[in-house]
Formats: sequence, structure tokens, C-alpha cells
Amino acid sequence: MNNTQSAGFQAGEAKGQAQEKGNQLMDKAGAAAQSAKESVQEAGAQMQMKASDAAEAVKDATGMNKST
Repeated sequence: MNNTQSAGFQAGEAKGQAQEKGNQLMDKAGAAAQSAKESVQEAGAQMQMKASDAAEAVKDATGMNKST
């Protein structure tokens, strides 16, 4: 292998490594985005439950939640 071929091979190898590193970063970013989405969904569900509980407490306090 002459110097030109060797330089070309090394450049190709470096490009491949850079692409792989980029793919790994994209995978990590995707995982972080998914985790954030799940956290937001969980927070939303908790807020919805608390709002429902608060509404029930108001009904109880005002006598609107009368049992039959």
C-alpha cells in the first residue's frame, strides 16, 4: 500500500468512526427524548388525578357529593 492509498484508507476509517459516533449520539438523544416524554406523561397523569381528588373534596365540603 503506498502513501496515497494508506492516507485514503485512514480517511475512510476516520469517516466510519465519526459516523458511528454520530449514530451513538443520535441513539442517546432519542432515548433522552423518550424518557422526557414519559416523564411529562406521568406528571400529566398525576396532575389529572390530583385535580379529580380536589374536585371530589370540594363536592364533599359543599355537600354536593350526597350518598343516596
